[in-house]
Amino acid sequence: MNEEVKDATARLGEWAAGLDAAKAPGPVLDRLSLVLLDVFGVTALGAALDEQAALRAAWNAPDGPAPLIGAGRTVTVDAAAWLNAMALVSLELDEGNKYAKGHPAAHGFPAVLALAAGLDATGADTAAALLAAYEVASRFGRATSLRPGAHPHGSWGVAGAAAGCARLLRLGPEATAAAIDTGAGMPIAGHFSSATDGNPVRDAWMGASNMSGLVAARMAAAGLARNTGTAAGSLGDLLGGFDPAELTDGLGERWDITRGYFKRHASCSFTHPAADAVLALREGLDPSRVTGILVETHALGAGLGSPQWDNRLSAMFSTPFAVAAALLDGEVGPRASDAARLGDPALRALARRVRLVAADDLTARLPAERAARVTVELDDGTSLTREQPNPVGDADHEPLTEQDVVRMLTAWLPGHAALVGRAAAVARDLPALPRVGAALRGLADDDTAEKEPS
Repeated sequence: MNEEVKDATARLGEWAAGLDAAKAPGPVLDRLSLVLLDVFGVTALGAALDEQAALRAAWNAPDGPAPLIGAGRTVTVDAAAWLNAMALVSLELDEGNKYAKGHPAAHGFPAVLALAAGLDATGADTAAALLAAYEVASRFGRATSLRPGAHPHGSWGVAGAAAGCARLLRLGPEATAAAIDTGAGMPIAGHFSSATDGNPVRDAWMGASNMSGLVAARMAAAGLARNTGTAAGSLGDLLGGFDPAELTDGLGERWDITRGYFKRHASCSFTHPAADAVLALREGLDPSRVTGILVETHALGAGLGSPQWDNRLSAMFSTPFAVAAALLDGEVGPRASDAARLGDPALRALARRVRLVAADDLTARLPAERAARVTVELDDGTSLTREQPNPVGDADHEPLTEQDVVRMLTAWLPGHAALVGRAAAVARDLPALPRVGAALRGLADDDTAEKEPS
């Protein structure tokens, strides 16, 4: 299979190297703008967490040309790529794609944006690099069938990070293919239990993906990288299965970036349909009358049934937590997983009444639908049922607009409306900017944010 993968990677390299954002369809550029806005805002939101501030302090990165978005500093390209990636995924609010089975943007956008700031690249090149990063990552996600128990962070998406960085460096088709192949040879073999156990190494996998993409592109630029069909062994034999046909199917015609989802709940996307269903049933419902909640879901989400958590990450990977928070608070916001909220006896008691089971009929609807069916049982013997085909915010189901995303970010970042507005402007204007360095560095902070000591 190596030759098939090698040939498909060569085609991807040719496509990415020649990608011209100005020739992309209007809806694709519109969606890129929205994904960028989400990336900027969610990264700033994550950067505001105490644990991310502690990591930045421990890292002690030297000053440089690339912004730590929302954190008040500019640092070296490599530090920005890693730290922004971890902040981006730390609240489980980053954009994702059900067809890729994970998060294409988070795998490579922080690296591309950091490198673009360092190079002071043109907006046209940066937009093309971001599209290359997303589309190549998504195609590798489609092609990869990870072994049961494997987490998608930091594995198939490294190839996308490499593609985006190679495009930004303006490498030719062969060198870009070699960068993609090298990225595919540097996957993380992370276990899903790290997320459910609350181990933040799961966030570091995204930092590693972005850093590895930079390394792969630099190796290709130096002439040290080769295209040998590495993914057949790394993502295929070792981590699961690999279908090279997915790398080139509809290449240049189908744009996966238009098929993703945005998140309005700070929790794993597998918990979102259940939270949405509970929110739809919540009006007039007294939580004290709830004796039980049955959540039926697809096989991919059936492992998130623990009603126990001991930190932010493990809570965000618990469907009982998301359902209980949605019913009690009317949302699963970024503050729902703060330590003080997680210890609330009422939240924990309600979560213990949630039972999660796999339903064959819902599994059969994958990947087009990631459905959940929720039945709320009441103390008078009656029950309420709601089925949700996809999370709100999915491109296929109640998609979010720029206005929706701005409204959410403004609510989640109180006192930082200027930063949100600036992020929206940069996201919208980026493809036409003569140079992007100053605009990106302007996202390090806004006028009201508190500066960190350097």
